[in-house]
Amino acid sequence: MRIAVTGASGFIGRELVSCAREHGHAVAQVSRSLTPGLDYEDAQALAHAFTGADVVVHLAARAHVRGDDADFERNVRSARAVTQAAQAAGVRRIALLSSIGVNGNVTHARPFTEADAPAPVEAYARSKLRAELEVRAGTVEWVIVRPPLVYGANAPGNFARLVHAVARGWPLPLAAVQNLRSLVGVRNLCELILACATQADAARQLFLAADGDDLSTPDILRCVAHGLGKPARLWSPPVPLLKAGAALAGATRIAESLCASLQVDASQARRILGWVPATDSHEGIRRAAAGWKFA
Repeated sequence: MRIAVTGASGFIGRELVSCAREHGHAVAQVSRSLTPGLDYEDAQALAHAFTGADVVVHLAARAHVRGDDADFERNVRSARAVTQAAQAAGVRRIALLSSIGVNGNVTHARPFTEADAPAPVEAYARSKLRAELEVRAGTVEWVIVRPPLVYGANAPGNFARLVHAVARGWPLPLAAVQNLRSLVGVRNLCELILACATQADAARQLFLAADGDDLSTPDILRCVAHGLGKPARLWSPPVPLLKAGAALAGATRIAESLCASLQVDASQARRILGWVPATDSHEGIRRAAAGWKFA
């Protein structure tokens, strides 16, 4: 199969290109770093890039930055352009990488599932929900994947912040946190994306992604420390005091991401697609930290 990948030079894109080629697929890499001046909102240029592709995997997005809805509007416009381009190029299917943030930021009594009504809290997640709607509105067959935090060696975003905090030996006031967080390793996610791109049963389906072994924040930090060969310098202020201090510092959302639970039920992907993550979070996080390249 010939697969066109937008955002092919990004963290997930590089892994997906490698994974797809290992599975014998031809890959057309669509990336600003490979094609200077490429505009993800230019449907005509994208249609040219997609020519001959069976499937488009749309990874490119503005992410890992703060902003309001206007700052992430390009995610919606690019999804619209990708959908129009895929239609013009005769592409059979679009696989869109979305975000578990579309479901919400916190779980309580049970994990998120595909049946839950969208409840995005942040501007980025709202843009991803609107991107989903753009893809669904087109005539091309679609599949949507919503991952939680994606980790791997030299991952961007929150995982990188955790790795650098441990590497620098910072004392972290999180030992008393008793939450559960779902994560997905970048290789595990790419295997799921390929299943969504190639399997007939994936057509017009939404899938949530997760490794399947949820960890507390202290456990995540211990796995990172193990991989780095460093101690996890955790200490135990009461969690209410930690949250109060974060609120005073204007860091309520950061505290939520560290202290609250966010669990994902990915059983639908396992049931329909036969997807089985090759590595659990404990081992995957250790490997990711061990393979980190510090500047």
